[in-house]
Order: sequence, then structure tokens, then C-alpha cells
Amino acid sequence: MGFRLVTLNLNGIRSAATKGFVEWAEQTQADCMGVQEVKAQAVDVAGRFDRVAGMDGHFHFAEKKGYSGVGMYTRHAPSDVITGLRCPEFDAEGRYVEVRFDKPGRKLSLISCYFPSGSSGEERQAAKYRFLEVIYPHLMALKGEREFILVGDINIAHKEIDLKNWKGNQKNSGFLPEERAWMTRLLEEAGLCDVFRRLNDRPEQYTWWSNRGQAWAKNVGWRLDYHLATPATAAHAVREHIYLERRFSDHAPLVVDYDFTV
Repeated sequence: MGFRLVTLNLNGIRSAATKGFVEWAEQTQADCMGVQEVKAQAVDVAGRFDRVAGMDGHFHFAEKKGYSGVGMYTRHAPSDVITGLRCPEFDAEGRYVEVRFDKPGRKLSLISCYFPSGSSGEERQAAKYRFLEVIYPHLMALKGEREFILVGDINIAHKEIDLKNWKGNQKNSGFLPEERAWMTRLLEEAGLCDVFRRLNDRPEQYTWWSNRGQAWAKNVGWRLDYHLATPATAAHAVREHIYLERRFSDHAPLVVDYDFTV
């Protein structure tokens, strides 16, 4: 018995569904699946995507239509569901949903989170930095009281190995020194674990490709999607897989198997 946890930025759940996302989800046998950029409202999801592959969906939708939004699909009923970070600016954008599986002797949270992109300009980059300032102490407080795995689109490639053209991207959002330093702080000072890199230290392991040029065909990608876990839980990770056989969005699903059950 193991636990399969998937993360995927859908770039629109309705769009991904037309490309076979639901059918793939049914085949992949996940226990939980975090999704980001749902780009839908509750009314769009109800009766259509509120349950996928035998898993119930728990969502945090953006107020703005067709924008952001995250979900966590769960095969097992959580003991609690928390949406938002108690930060009005980002809670309006639908960026955080946490499901808890608590039982005597163990507190475990699984989080689906969508970090802002700063690629559209200085204003959104400033918002991205504000988000990093909000999420860091939140995760530290959480780590102090429970085990967790945060999955999602972090919109940061941490090291040179994590993107194809690192030399040409040092001044671009997603690979800025300040963003990379924040990731280093999270993994070194705060002590969280980049689960994928714990299992796979090979180059050219990407989860996102630009739609411009021949990025997908030439594997000119970035690793933007993560499993970030508390150390004791990260130690239970046994297998990783980036699913590349079919494309549902500009991101690929990242699958990690853990040797625990909820």
C-alpha cells in the first residue's frame, strides 16, 4: 500500500478536459491530485469536475472569472479543508487549498498552491515578492505543528539544472536571484525538502515549456512544479515521474509515490 500524489497546472480545467485530462486521471490511480490554474468558478465545476477519477474536489476559486484557482482532489475524506492564507490580496486570487488528514499520533496536510507569475511585468513581479513574504512564515508556522506536502506551480526554477537556458534567463522572472535565494532559504534555513530532487538529480527534468517556438519539441523547459515536504514526510517518497506521453496544458503532471497511507 502506497500513496500517489500528483500535481498539475491545468491552464484551465475545461481546456485540459478537452485534451484528455479526466481520462488520464482515471488511469493514473492517484490518491490525491493537486491542480492549479483551474480558471473556473464553482458553477463551472459543479456536476462536471467536482469529482474526478473517484476523487472529490476541494477548491479555492479566484474572484475574477477565468483566472487562477486551485483544487485538491482526494480519494479519502479529509478531516478538515482550509482555503486561503488570510491575506485578502492573494485569497481573492484563489491560490491555496489545504486538506488535512489528522488521526491520533499524526497530523498531515496536503496543500495545492499556485504561486504568482511575475513574467507579465514589474507590477506582477512585485506581487510575487509580496506572496513569497506571506507564504514563508505561513509554512514555517505550519511546519511547527504538523507534517505537510505542498504541491503546485511555484513559478521558480531553483538552480541552473532546473531550466534549459539558465544563462539567458538570469534577469527573467522565475530565475531571478531574489527568487532563487528565497527557494534556497526555504530548503536550507526552513528545512523543507524538494522531494523530486531528493529522488532525481538528473538534468533536463522539466515540467513547463513555453508555447513559443519549438520549446516542447526541443525540450527547452523549466522545472516549475514541486512537491515541497517536511523532512519526515519527504523521507517516505519512493518514486517520481514526470508524465510526458500526452499534453493537457503547458505543464506536465508530476507524480510522486510515498510509502504511507492516509
